[in-house]
Amino acid sequence: MTLPRMKLTDPKALRGYAHPLRMALLGLLRQQGPMTATRAAEQLGESVASCSFHLRQLAKYGLAERAPGADARERPWRATARATSWDDDSDDPQVRAATDELNAAQLALYTRQAEEFLARRIDEPTEWRAVTGFSDQSLYVTAEELAELTGRIDALLAEYDDRITDPSRRPDGFRRVSLIQLAVLSASPGGGPAPAASANPVEATPAAEPDAAR
Repeated sequence: MTLPRMKLTDPKALRGYAHPLRMALLGLLRQQGPMTATRAAEQLGESVASCSFHLRQLAKYGLAERAPGADARERPWRATARATSWDDDSDDPQVRAATDELNAAQLALYTRQAEEFLARRIDEPTEWRAVTGFSDQSLYVTAEELAELTGRIDALLAEYDDRITDPSRRPDGFRRVSLIQLAVLSASPGGGPAPAASANPVEATPAAEPDAAR
């Protein structure tokens, strides 16, 4: 069964999701399927009590739910959607504040993933070190052009969606890669000098959890 996408619009739900562990837990459920709080704690290096609490909070906002267990003692959790999204263009001050809080939590999670990857990157095979890392590039575009560019990127990435839900579609030698997309405006409309870009052509970090937020 293909799970739907979920868009968060309620400020309470947006704030409820704005927690790094909740994002990691939800990503884990999407990546590996239903699991107990005990198993999730083992995967994430967290306490069982903490994972149990945050899984219940995810369920409170409709992001996770109980799944059938192998027996009466096993009580696994599962994700209710394959991706979570939210809009950043609301005129409601409460929604805007909540989305800013959620975006900050998302950025903190991305930063932690990148730092964890860099700590172990030296031990990765040469072929993977050559195509992973970070890069940046300045663009001079209108809001409409940036929206169109983002849509083209999304369409390109969607070509690999079937490999998420169907492991048999994954080719030999595959690794799970997280592509983290950031679109950051310059401080002034005129823009400033372009930052120095790294030589690495691909922005990618193998992460502990997939599609944590969007």
